[in-house]
Amino acid sequence: PCQPTDHGDVTGLAIRAWGPVFASLEGVLGREMFRRLHGESWEAFQREAVRGVLADPGMSVWVAEDGAAVAGFVAAQVDAERLIGEIVMVAVDPGWQGQGVGGELTEFATGWLREQGMRVVMVETGGDPGHAAARHVYERAGYQLLPVARYFKHL
Repeated sequence: PCQPTDHGDVTGLAIRAWGPVFASLEGVLGREMFRRLHGESWEAFQREAVRGVLADPGMSVWVAEDGAAVAGFVAAQVDAERLIGEIVMVAVDPGWQGQGVGGELTEFATGWLREQGMRVVMVETGGDPGHAAARHVYERAGYQLLPVARYFKHL
């Protein structure tokens, strides 16, 4: 389980891990739409999102460690009424990417959600090139893709 002493490491690795993802999103959406969605600093936006997950009492968060170093993390939550579990965030430090850590974290959270009595588990990720590695992890773990179209418009 993630401990309060891990929070700084988790937040830092999330920013390092998701840098290419946010660059991809900016390329797909364009600078103005990206800025409207994520503010002037995607890093600040994402730090707050991670901090929110870490502070949420309804969220369960685990870390993958190599000795004292945090290599990745996963956060999951349950909807006990609908029996649907959700993997909310997964991130792997760039130095550990491509070594199966994301798959292990995904499988761990999936197993935990199964133990909680969930009948369905979902995870959401982007369809842009920056999320290709995440889609690969989820497909290898046996998740079924439901294509979704999400449109944005400047106002």
